Amino acid sequence: MVFANPVLVFAIGLIAVVGLLVWLRMPAFIGLIIATMIVGAATTEVSFEEVPAETASAFGETMVGIGIPILMAAVIGKTMMESGAAERIVRSFQSVTGEERSYLALWGSSGVLAIPVFFDNVFYLLAPLARSMRARTGRDYALFITVVGAAGVTTHGFVPPTPGPLAVALELGVDLGLTILVGLLVAIPTALLAGVVYGKWINRQLDDIPLRETMGSTAREMQDLADRPISALPGLFEATLPILLAVLLIGASTTTDTLVDAGLLAENSTPTVVAGFLGDANFALTAAALSAALTYLRTQSLDRDVWSDELVEALQSGGHIAAITAAGGAFGAMLAASGIGDYIASALQGLGIPLLVAGFVIAATVRIAQGSATVALLTTAGIMAPLLGQLSVHPVYLVMIIGAGGTIFSWFNDSGYWIVKEVGGLTQEETLKIWTALTTIVSITGFVIVMIVSTLFPFA
Repeated sequence: MVFANPVLVFAIGLIAVVGLLVWLRMPAFIGLIIATMIVGAATTEVSFEEVPAETASAFGETMVGIGIPILMAAVIGKTMMESGAAERIVRSFQSVTGEERSYLALWGSSGVLAIPVFFDNVFYLLAPLARSMRARTGRDYALFITVVGAAGVTTHGFVPPTPGPLAVALELGVDLGLTILVGLLVAIPTALLAGVVYGKWINRQLDDIPLRETMGSTAREMQDLADRPISALPGLFEATLPILLAVLLIGASTTTDTLVDAGLLAENSTPTVVAGFLGDANFALTAAALSAALTYLRTQSLDRDVWSDELVEALQSGGHIAAITAAGGAFGAMLAASGIGDYIASALQGLGIPLLVAGFVIAATVRIAQGSATVALLTTAGIMAPLLGQLSVHPVYLVMIIGAGGTIFSWFNDSGYWIVKEVGGLTQEETLKIWTALTTIVSITGFVIVMIVSTLFPFA
């Protein structure tokens, strides 16, 4: 039976994915692929005979974006852990902040790195540090994961040149400098509340989350590293080199893209072309993985065949994570193909609610329904752009409110949910309580801050 109403299709998809993953406890990859096909079979927007092919196509499109980065992140995670590089960085953090406030170092690092680097790449780089910090302190893993997730996703939602707010600002014709300033004004208190305040609260509510095997590292291996003398660990520069490489290479590409958008650099100039190659996440994370793997080889004095086998083990772990993440992306893409985003946007557009509130509601509803924050932001920006003349405040606040709405309630249809779950070594219940909750807190807090600031300083 097929349905023309996208809301019914969405309800069917929701029931299917919850039933398969939560009730039957089917492996995530299989459950998500089945749920994707159920959604495709239920909607009139996809020909029934094309549903399997469309499922595979959506899976492949997501894999194109995340496949190599996740596989390389698995190598980075395993080799940084086992070489002692992650432990060396954690000890340096703690020498500055003290062990009791070491979470602040993760919070600040995530927020800063997410400005030039996609959130998922930031999480790949910092998750091993959170795991190493948990091994060293023996506690507070929920707090460490929460501060990394909250700071990164908040910056990613509000502060250009991250792609979402950058695209919305360009669509609405808002000055990028002002967008960055207002974005920081919204992002910092939001990340503090969602990361530190909520992180401490949820850390007390959950039983201490154990370190599970993920990214090729076991809890026993990590505990052994935590007990090593610092003389047996890599130097700080060598330890941080994989992170520095990824951030600098991707940041260079982001910088040249910004200069091109500002008209200060030609689109096909040599710096733009070179930065585009080096700063692509596929290359940048490959370079970072090579650096981490060579440090692992040097510090452990491994036989080359053993070293190769260890890297293959990491890639096998990464392949499982990539498959689940791409399946989640396929599920969201099939929901989007049903037309749920356009249906919701059209239904909400004519309700007569204030434009800032309308922007938030449209972005939030599209995000929850089809999973992708980027799609939610761009869909809403396209709807709201013709209405800018009716705004009683500066359009920069519309950029912020759309960013807030598009961040809300990351769940099974969002590939980011699966990245946090699999890379972080969490259960589905833990991921909902940590990640889904913090994205919702980020969204609502951002909305409240924007409404208050826009009322006090409309800049109209």
